[in-house]
Amino acid sequence: MKREFRFAIAGTGMISRIYYEQISTIGGAKVTAVFSRKEESARGFGEQIGADWYTDYHEMLKRKDIDIVNIVTPSGMHAEMTIAAAKAGKHVMVEKPMDISFKKAQQMIQACRENRVKLSVISQHRFDPSALKVKTDLDSGRFGKMVLGQCAVNWYRPQSYFDKSPWRGTWELNGGGVLINQAIHTIDLFQHFMGEVESVYAHTAILAHEKIDVEDAAVATVKFKNGALGTITGTTAAYPGLMARLEIFGTCGTAVIENDQLTHYYFRNEAKVNGQVVNLSDTVELVSEGEPADAGSDPGALNGASHRMQILDMMDAIRADRQPSVSGEEGLKPLKIILAIYESSRTGKPVQLEQMS
Repeated sequence: MKREFRFAIAGTGMISRIYYEQISTIGGAKVTAVFSRKEESARGFGEQIGADWYTDYHEMLKRKDIDIVNIVTPSGMHAEMTIAAAKAGKHVMVEKPMDISFKKAQQMIQACRENRVKLSVISQHRFDPSALKVKTDLDSGRFGKMVLGQCAVNWYRPQSYFDKSPWRGTWELNGGGVLINQAIHTIDLFQHFMGEVESVYAHTAILAHEKIDVEDAAVATVKFKNGALGTITGTTAAYPGLMARLEIFGTCGTAVIENDQLTHYYFRNEAKVNGQVVNLSDTVELVSEGEPADAGSDPGALNGASHRMQILDMMDAIRADRQPSVSGEEGLKPLKIILAIYESSRTGKPVQLEQMS
């Protein structure tokens, strides 16, 4: 049984520091190498954390002491880098979205399977205490039959956010706008809770930013295979940056998660005091590390505790030779929904997800 893991971080943007900080808190885990195409970035990050640095990704992959590669580069580079790591015998943790192409995402899964390495797609909010509690109660049937879900990400990104890193506003490297970049985590929880999506009907637009090719506002209606309905809305123009909100309604229960915190939790046949309905979110014991992050206005405001949980899950998956909790197949689900929304907006027609390929 493997007891120690050596990590490489590919990419030196702001999220790379979160990975380093969280890996450093785990016994038997260490970052040994970092990569960036820019020598100044690679050298600076490597020297800062005491790791070897590389500007040649394939040269880094030749190292036999690297077990897991964390890929945190622009989204359009994920598939190529994941497949190369898999062929080098490295396990992969890749940031969301797993790629911007459905076909390439499938190729990532296939490459990892063929080379017998694990693939974990970052969806750290599945490990939030609030999400774990709601999912457990959903699976137990406590909510009854699913009726309606609402997913809203009302964040703010100034023009400078895109100007500073022009790839963020492109289809080529970002794959889209608010949905695939900011809202994807909430969309992932949405389908994780509500069930498999059957179809979407959507509109997207560029309304508040200049010199970008991708949407900064989107709205979609959703039909689930279990018969439930839902909505997805997202924008990066909600000044000064509000919340990510997820609402789940079943025949027997209601849950609302706001900025990762369980704020409303009701069950029709439970918990009444003097005939009044009780909000069980006040009574549910949820253990969470650190303060809630406010990414609505600050893309760097991240609480890394749930990243740490997903890293630990990956390490355990390797030791136990099981699939990570958020495998490539799981990471494909929110990507497929978002690509279907883009297709619906482009064609002006509903899109059946089974038709996506």
